Amino acid sequence: MNRILLAIFAVVALSFNAPCRADLLSPLNQVEMAKADAMYQRYCSLCHGAQREGYKADHAPSLRSKSMLSTAFPQMMFDSIAFGRINSAMDGYIKDAGGPLTESDIILLIRWLAQKENISPIDLDQAPIPGKAAKGKELYGKNCATCHGDKGQGGTGTALADQLFLSSATDSYLKYAIVNGRDGTPMKSFAGILKDEEIHDVVAYLRSQASGWSPQPPELAPWPNPNEYVLNPKGNAPQFNLREGRYVPAREVEKALKDNNKMIILDTRPGSAWQRIHIPGAVPMPYYRDKSRIAENLPNDGTWIIAYCACPHAASDSVINHLRSLGYKNTGVIDEGIIKWIEMGLPVVAGKAKVNQVID
Repeated sequence: MNRILLAIFAVVALSFNAPCRADLLSPLNQVEMAKADAMYQRYCSLCHGAQREGYKADHAPSLRSKSMLSTAFPQMMFDSIAFGRINSAMDGYIKDAGGPLTESDIILLIRWLAQKENISPIDLDQAPIPGKAAKGKELYGKNCATCHGDKGQGGTGTALADQLFLSSATDSYLKYAIVNGRDGTPMKSFAGILKDEEIHDVVAYLRSQASGWSPQPPELAPWPNPNEYVLNPKGNAPQFNLREGRYVPAREVEKALKDNNKMIILDTRPGSAWQRIHIPGAVPMPYYRDKSRIAENLPNDGTWIIAYCACPHAASDSVINHLRSLGYKNTGVIDEGIIKWIEMGLPVVAGKAKVNQVID
């Protein structure tokens, strides 16, 4: 496990072996631009949009916002891509967390994003901002909860009570976003709405959400073997009531698991998400996998194949659409997605055995 992953689990400011800022902002050549564009389209466009416009799925924000890119470059951008956001559909894409990208791939992506919008990085003060968290909580409830969730869990706006995010977002980064808003997103400027002291209180409240966090480094589990894809191969076929001919209620999938029905469950999120938590018996089949390999080792014999993601439909829909185009008949998508599945108290498991494997 490299020092980036160790650093984040020690809850310290992340850093990576990147060139100096001037080198990071140096123009990419045509080959590098093409490679970065291809990576973006494969891994990011499903949610953030083909033109980085945002909000294609799961309220994923615009990646064309100069105010965000100029303050997030390069560290915050690297952290978000590498490690994702807890309790959201944004999962980590770095190989150390079970994703498909190397450190150099992610550095190329953030350089590409910066070049596409021709940003000039803004240096923000690293010093803590004093404020009253209790008062900030009241202000947050009145001004921020509608979009960001009453507990900062996210909604139409970004999840803010996210320890991974708060471990590298400085107080000044948070204040800049509140004062200036985010162009290209619904996040408006609160300058003139909140006093400077009140903004400091909101920042203090957001910062308090990261207190007491002491996660453990992930232990990566081996991917299932193809002979493990079919659950209960001697069991009966499940009986599903599909909404719109596609969407299966989570409770029906839970019942099929309890009844030991024969089926395949596909987790279409990034591999890092499957490593962190997944439905028992689920096979990692990331939405970004080459289409020629999505049906790899999946029997086309009428066995039910149920997919899920966190969106709750974008990634799983894309995989099921492809399987149906290949003639797979009994296919469906868990209607609620795994975040709701977890909130409903339905069974999940996580990886434990330390290995190095990546599903690409």
